[in-house]
Amino acid sequence: MTGRQRRRAPPAEPAYRPGQLLDWTNSRHWDYDGPRPCRYCGLDTQLRDSHRSPAHKVCAEEALATQARDAQAAYRQNGQTT
Repeated sequence: MTGRQRRRAPPAEPAYRPGQLLDWTNSRHWDYDGPRPCRYCGLDTQLRDSHRSPAHKVCAEEALATQARDAQAAYRQNGQTT
């Protein structure tokens, strides 16, 4: 036997689909005091993020996905990956 190993293909990047990233089933994400404008889109919502800021779940997930893409692009731009 030789010591050769096959190179694995890099993992395929999963496509972002709204509703997959955050679990907001806990009642602490609901504010009974009434709707306030979402911090991302400006439409009224009674949902609150982990910092108690008004945010739709889908808007918060899209913001997280955007932050991850931006961080990855900045990392690659600085020559840190091949």
